[in-house]
Amino acid sequence: MKNQIILQGTTPEALVNLINENVKAQLSELKKSLISKEASDELLTRDETCKLLQIDSSTLWHWTNKGKVVAYGIANRRYYKRSELMQSLIKLKK
Repeated sequence: MKNQIILQGTTPEALVNLINENVKAQLSELKKSLISKEASDELLTRDETCKLLQIDSSTLWHWTNKGKVVAYGIANRRYYKRSELMQSLIKLKK
């Protein structure tokens, strides 16, 4: 009974309004969090990408050359965007 709340002198309408306001505030914070995460799209190295997809580096090289996944480079380093990797996964029909 630690989390017990006793409401006295509160109308049902006031309680509904209070709950609605709190839910809207939480949804607004969640939306801001998701937007900021999308804006800062995480870059993965080749090794991290292979671990994420559970594939060998030679498979990643073939998929990149075939255009199945997109690589981004700085100097001689290659990076992959996590969101693009997740989008490149296709649903298989059963």
